[in-house]
Amino acid sequence: MIKIITVGSIKEQYLKDAIEEYQKRIQKYSNIEIIEVKEEGIVEEEKAKKLEADKILKQIKEKEYVITLAIEGKMLSSLEFASKMNDIMIENSNITFVIGGSYGLEDSIKERSNFHLSFSNMTFPHQLFRVLLLEQIYRTFKINHNESYHK
Repeated sequence: MIKIITVGSIKEQYLKDAIEEYQKRIQKYSNIEIIEVKEEGIVEEEKAKKLEADKILKQIKEKEYVITLAIEGKMLSSLEFASKMNDIMIENSNITFVIGGSYGLEDSIKERSNFHLSFSNMTFPHQLFRVLLLEQIYRTFKINHNESYHK
């Protein structure tokens, strides 16, 4: 089971369509669930991160392997990510990804995380990043099942 916990919701239809398409593709290999928690909006940064962290932590079960998406995380190639996912799934069939809001993730979430992953040193809008993450998860399954996929 793959779960993605994300702060904020998607408003743009083209992003909703891309997310739906990748969810459908991933469903061939694994159950997938996306949980949106409300972004706190315009409040003091640390307070917003704390309130969002409380909502995120309520969605994480004790035995889930948690991967946080953070700029300070480890960068992996698609092949390395596929290998990492394969290794995790041997020991734990429940993987939870956490995408923070505009302020990022509070330390309590990072401490709960089993692995910090970065896609780039660049900053991406979290709505668009959800599509990028889903595409890489789908690519991982294609790689791990020795199925062709565009490069």
